[in-house]
Amino acid sequence: MRIGELARRSGVSTRSLRYYEAHGLLRAERTPGGHRDYGEWAVDRVIRIQALYAAGLNSKKIAQLLPCMRDGDGTPNEIATPRLVDELTAERSRIDRMIADLIRSRDVLDDVIVTASADLSSAPSPALAAAEQVNEPFSS
Repeated sequence: MRIGELARRSGVSTRSLRYYEAHGLLRAERTPGGHRDYGEWAVDRVIRIQALYAAGLNSKKIAQLLPCMRDGDGTPNEIATPRLVDELTAERSRIDRMIADLIRSRDVLDDVIVTASADLSSAPSPALAAAEQVNEPFSS
């Protein structure tokens, strides 16, 4: 498939696909006319690349990882090295820490929302408070 079709099917811009190719994350055959030609496997590969970027990995780490991942036919391209497994385990730990931090932040926000909601439901409406001030006699 051509680059435009891969972009459409994977939801990624053609510019991103060229970037992936330039960084060794994606490869394309060339037609006699010089156009990029991708196999069906490329859709899954691009989706994996996007997921790895979303997980916080950089292109260098993704380039190391991709050859170890299973392709659409279920076979790995290469065998992972112990060093790569250690690095990926460290990345996973980093992601776990980020998730824990986000959960703590969400819990704090939940507490603030509950408190603010309770305060709002027990407080008189601004219109009622303004009306009460108008009707109160002046005190000296």
